[in-house]
Amino acid sequence: MMRAKFDIRSWIENPKELLVIAGPCSVESETQFADTVMQIKDIQSVNLIRAGIWKPRTRPNGFEGIGEEGLKWMRHLADTTGMPFMTEVATPQHVEQALNHKIDALWIGARTTANPFSIQELADSLRGSDIPVFVKNPIAADLKLWIGAFERLSSSGLKYLVAIHRGF
Repeated sequence: MMRAKFDIRSWIENPKELLVIAGPCSVESETQFADTVMQIKDIQSVNLIRAGIWKPRTRPNGFEGIGEEGLKWMRHLADTTGMPFMTEVATPQHVEQALNHKIDALWIGARTTANPFSIQELADSLRGSDIPVFVKNPIAADLKLWIGAFERLSSSGLKYLVAIHRGF
Protein backbone atom coordinates (compact mmCIF):
# COMPACT_ATOMS: atom_id res chain seq x y z
CA MET A 1 0.00 0.00 0.00
CA MET A 2 1.35 3.40 -0.98
CA ARG A 3 1.18 6.04 1.73
CA ALA A 4 0.46 9.73 1.32
CA LYS A 5 3.63 11.54 0.33
CA PHE A 6 5.16 13.68 3.07
CA ASP A 7 5.27 17.36 2.06
CA ILE A 8 8.81 18.51 2.86
CA ARG A 9 8.15 22.15 1.91
CA SER A 10 5.13 22.42 4.22
CA TRP A 11 7.14 20.90 7.07
CA ILE A 12 9.96 23.42 6.53
CA GLU A 13 7.47 26.30 6.58
CA ASN A 14 5.65 25.02 9.68
CA PRO A 15 7.53 22.25 11.53
CA LYS A 16 4.95 20.94 14.01
CA GLU A 17 6.31 17.41 14.21
CA LEU A 18 9.67 15.73 14.47
CA LEU A 19 11.22 15.03 11.07
CA VAL A 20 12.51 11.47 10.88
CA ILE A 21 14.93 10.64 8.06
CA ALA A 22 16.19 7.09 7.53
CA GLY A 23 18.07 5.15 4.89
CA PRO A 24 21.41 3.68 3.92
CA CYS A 25 24.47 5.87 4.24
CA SER A 26 25.71 4.28 1.06
CA VAL A 27 23.74 2.66 -1.76
CA GLU A 28 25.87 -0.29 -2.77
CA SER A 29 23.51 -2.36 -4.92
CA GLU A 30 19.98 -2.23 -6.24
CA THR A 31 18.96 -5.19 -4.07
CA GLN A 32 20.47 -3.74 -0.89
CA PHE A 33 18.77 -0.40 -1.54
CA ALA A 34 15.35 -1.85 -2.39
CA ASP A 35 15.39 -4.24 0.59
CA THR A 36 16.30 -1.39 2.95
CA VAL A 37 13.66 0.96 1.56
CA MET A 38 10.92 -1.67 1.67
CA GLN A 39 11.59 -2.18 5.37
CA ILE A 40 11.75 1.54 6.14
CA LYS A 41 8.58 2.49 4.26
CA ASP A 42 6.43 0.59 6.76
CA ILE A 43 7.75 2.59 9.72
CA GLN A 44 5.09 5.27 10.04
CA SER A 45 7.34 7.71 11.91
CA VAL A 46 9.79 7.91 8.97
CA ASN A 47 9.00 10.94 6.81
CA LEU A 48 11.87 10.94 4.34
CA ILE A 49 14.34 8.40 2.94
CA ARG A 50 17.94 9.47 2.47
CA ALA A 51 20.58 7.51 0.64
CA GLY A 52 24.17 8.20 -0.35
CA ILE A 53 24.63 7.84 -4.10
CA TRP A 54 28.02 9.57 -4.22
CA LYS A 55 30.40 8.79 -1.37
CA PRO A 56 33.47 11.00 -1.15
CA ARG A 57 36.28 9.18 0.59
CA THR A 58 39.36 10.55 2.28
CA ARG A 59 41.62 8.22 0.34
CA PRO A 60 41.36 7.01 -3.26
CA ASN A 61 40.52 3.48 -4.40
CA GLY A 62 37.65 2.98 -1.96
CA PHE A 63 34.02 2.60 -2.99
CA GLU A 64 32.90 6.12 -3.92
CA GLY A 65 29.26 5.40 -4.60
CA ILE A 66 27.07 3.92 -7.27
CA GLY A 67 26.52 7.30 -8.98
CA GLU A 68 23.74 8.18 -11.38
CA GLU A 69 22.55 4.58 -11.69
CA GLY A 70 21.46 4.83 -8.06
CA LEU A 71 19.28 7.83 -8.89
CA LYS A 72 17.29 5.64 -11.28
CA TRP A 73 16.72 3.13 -8.47
CA MET A 74 15.80 5.99 -6.14
CA ARG A 75 13.25 7.39 -8.57
CA HIS A 76 11.70 3.94 -9.07
CA LEU A 77 11.45 3.35 -5.32
CA ALA A 78 9.96 6.81 -4.77
CA ASP A 79 7.31 6.08 -7.40
CA THR A 80 6.65 2.63 -5.92
CA THR A 81 6.43 3.63 -2.25
CA GLY A 82 5.16 7.20 -2.41
CA MET A 83 7.97 8.22 -0.05
CA PRO A 84 10.09 11.31 -0.69
CA PHE A 85 13.82 10.70 -1.21
CA MET A 86 16.95 12.77 -0.75
CA THR A 87 20.61 12.36 -1.58
CA GLU A 88 23.85 14.19 -0.97
CA VAL A 89 25.27 16.42 -3.69
CA ALA A 90 28.80 17.80 -3.84
CA THR A 91 29.16 19.11 -7.41
CA PRO A 92 27.01 20.94 -9.95
CA GLN A 93 26.93 17.70 -11.98
CA HIS A 94 25.40 15.88 -8.99
CA VAL A 95 22.78 18.62 -8.72
CA GLU A 96 21.91 18.39 -12.41
CA GLN A 97 21.57 14.60 -12.28
CA ALA A 98 19.47 14.67 -9.09
CA LEU A 99 17.15 17.33 -10.50
CA ASN A 100 16.83 15.40 -13.78
CA HIS A 101 15.70 12.34 -11.78
CA LYS A 102 13.23 14.47 -9.79
CA ILE A 103 14.75 13.68 -6.41
CA ASP A 104 12.66 15.35 -3.69
CA ALA A 105 15.38 16.97 -1.58
CA LEU A 106 19.15 17.33 -1.42
CA TRP A 107 21.68 17.55 1.33
CA ILE A 108 25.10 19.10 1.38
CA GLY A 109 27.63 17.20 3.44
CA ALA A 110 29.96 18.55 6.10
CA ARG A 111 33.05 18.41 3.89
CA THR A 112 31.36 20.39 1.13
CA THR A 113 29.91 22.92 3.57
CA ALA A 114 33.46 23.63 4.72
CA ASN A 115 34.41 24.89 1.24
CA PRO A 116 32.85 28.25 0.25
CA PHE A 117 33.94 27.76 -3.38
CA SER A 118 32.04 24.46 -3.56
CA ILE A 119 29.00 25.95 -1.85
CA GLN A 120 28.94 28.83 -4.34
CA GLU A 121 29.12 26.39 -7.26
CA LEU A 122 26.21 24.42 -5.79
CA ALA A 123 24.25 27.61 -5.14
CA ASP A 124 24.77 28.70 -8.74
CA SER A 125 23.69 25.29 -10.06
CA LEU A 126 20.55 25.38 -7.88
CA ARG A 127 19.50 28.88 -8.98
CA GLY A 128 15.91 28.81 -10.17
CA SER A 129 15.09 25.59 -8.31
CA ASP A 130 12.75 25.29 -5.36
CA ILE A 131 14.11 21.97 -4.12
CA PRO A 132 14.60 21.68 -0.35
CA VAL A 133 18.28 21.62 0.63
CA PHE A 134 19.57 20.31 3.95
CA VAL A 135 23.00 21.62 4.99
CA LYS A 136 25.24 19.81 7.46
CA ASN A 137 27.47 21.88 9.68
CA PRO A 138 31.16 21.80 8.75
CA ILE A 139 33.35 19.20 10.46
CA ALA A 140 35.31 21.89 12.34
CA ALA A 141 33.25 24.07 14.69
CA ASP A 142 32.87 27.18 12.52
CA LEU A 143 29.46 28.80 12.82
CA LYS A 144 30.33 31.62 10.39
CA LEU A 145 31.28 29.09 7.71
CA TRP A 146 27.97 27.25 8.19
CA ILE A 147 25.94 30.48 8.15
CA GLY A 148 27.86 31.54 5.04
CA ALA A 149 26.68 28.39 3.28
CA PHE A 150 23.07 29.30 4.05
CA GLU A 151 23.63 32.87 2.88
CA ARG A 152 25.08 31.70 -0.44
CA LEU A 153 22.21 29.26 -1.02
CA SER A 154 19.60 31.81 0.00
CA SER A 155 21.17 34.43 -2.29
CA SER A 156 20.63 32.05 -5.20
CA GLY A 157 16.90 32.09 -4.52
CA LEU A 158 16.55 28.89 -2.51
CA LYS A 159 13.96 29.24 0.25
CA TYR A 160 13.57 25.70 1.58
CA LEU A 161 16.74 25.35 3.64
CA VAL A 162 17.24 23.11 6.67
CA ALA A 163 20.19 22.93 9.08
CA ILE A 164 21.56 19.52 10.05
CA HIS A 165 23.80 19.58 13.11
CA ARG A 166 25.90 16.44 13.03
CA GLY A 167 28.06 17.28 16.01
CA PHE A 168 31.65 18.42 16.04
